[in-house]
Amino acid sequence: MDKIALLSLSNDLKRICLSIQRKSFSSADEFNKEAKRWLAESLKIEDNNILTILMEVEKSLNRRNDLVKAEDCLMYSVLLQNRAMVLK
Repeated sequence: MDKIALLSLSNDLKRICLSIQRKSFSSADEFNKEAKRWLAESLKIEDNNILTILMEVEKSLNRRNDLVKAEDCLMYSVLLQNRAMVLK
């Protein structure tokens, strides 16, 4: 379940990024809500490295929809995807 939660969060972060870049802020808000649900599930993971990333993701999700948020979401999406791939 940890892997599914991280990969789902990663996908939503990427969707937030793409929505902001396309100036579709209503879509970005919807994906933001979904990402927060997956974030809550992901916070149950006991890996400190992943938890550090997740705390930064939480800060990014609470920002307003701008290009800085889009860049952060894309970066965290890739980081979480890479971390999820090494989970068993």
